[in-house]
Amino acid sequence: MTRVFSGIQPTGHLTLGNYLGAMRRWAEVDQHRAESLFCVVDLHALTMDHDPARVRRLSRQTATLLLAAGLDPDVCTVFLQSHVDEHTRLSYLLECVATDGEMRRMIQYKEKAAKERDRGGSVRLSLLTYPVLMAADILAYGTDEVPVGEDQAQHVELTRDLAVRFNQRYGQAFVVPRATIPRVAARVMNLQDPARKMGKSDDSGTGVVYLLDEPDVVRKKVLRAVTDSGRDVVYDRAERPGLANLLDILAACTGGNPESLADVYDSYGSLKRDTAEAVVEVLRPVQARHRELCADPAYVEGVLRDGAEKARALARPTVDTAYRAIGLLPPVAEPSLSAAR
Repeated sequence: MTRVFSGIQPTGHLTLGNYLGAMRRWAEVDQHRAESLFCVVDLHALTMDHDPARVRRLSRQTATLLLAAGLDPDVCTVFLQSHVDEHTRLSYLLECVATDGEMRRMIQYKEKAAKERDRGGSVRLSLLTYPVLMAADILAYGTDEVPVGEDQAQHVELTRDLAVRFNQRYGQAFVVPRATIPRVAARVMNLQDPARKMGKSDDSGTGVVYLLDEPDVVRKKVLRAVTDSGRDVVYDRAERPGLANLLDILAACTGGNPESLADVYDSYGSLKRDTAEAVVEVLRPVQARHRELCADPAYVEGVLRDGAEKARALARPTVDTAYRAIGLLPPVAEPSLSAAR
């Protein structure tokens, strides 16, 4: 069976963009069509200045929302990255295969490093090397497919390059994965700045719809969304990005087509109202299930414990193979009691 891996960082509260662009597809499609692993990649949240208590809180919230979105631990594997040592074990081996130039060409490194320098901070080494840890996340499980947004496709390409290079130098150890990018709503944009994606690390507030926003808050944010000059409703991402973003969101929420939906509306106001209600309805069952799970924290903890145990069992043979292939001696087993006698 095809194996799928995807991860999500607990660097902020999850958004409508996370749900429409990834989580809903994981729940409705990926977990049923493949052997699927979904990971809260909490180690990646340490690459920037952070509050430890907030990382722990968001890690739990993120895992809970994954389950609330429909991931079924009886069907797929849900776990925390830091609970499976094979991720960091393999990451160092891949650092010995990757190059400095590859790391510095990564778009997200350039953007985040520039932002950190602009505010007078120092850039952590882990920000430069975290794409290698991401590659380890994927390769440890013999992953065939990685469902990602367009902004993460470069990281999957790096993963493929490292897998091929390792296999050529040291022998076959890794499956070479491929990225799969959803066709609809792969990128939901910020409602106040449609040139930027709706990201969970965004602190702009009004442009981001969070999965746990109250219905009235959702409505207010969508009704205040930036649109474009002109009165006619047309779908044109290049010339009318604000309008196109609303149509994309409405299409993703209702199962429609953004170009066809544009023909239905003759005013921005009616489009915004319908989009707001569609978002509220999409989020309603997720929020209800989240409340149920929060009332039973022992269940969530059990899911994460069992998921980590299963993930370790899947990853360890691949990582052990890579350790042998690159030239490391296996650990010496303790002598048995009978042998000692």
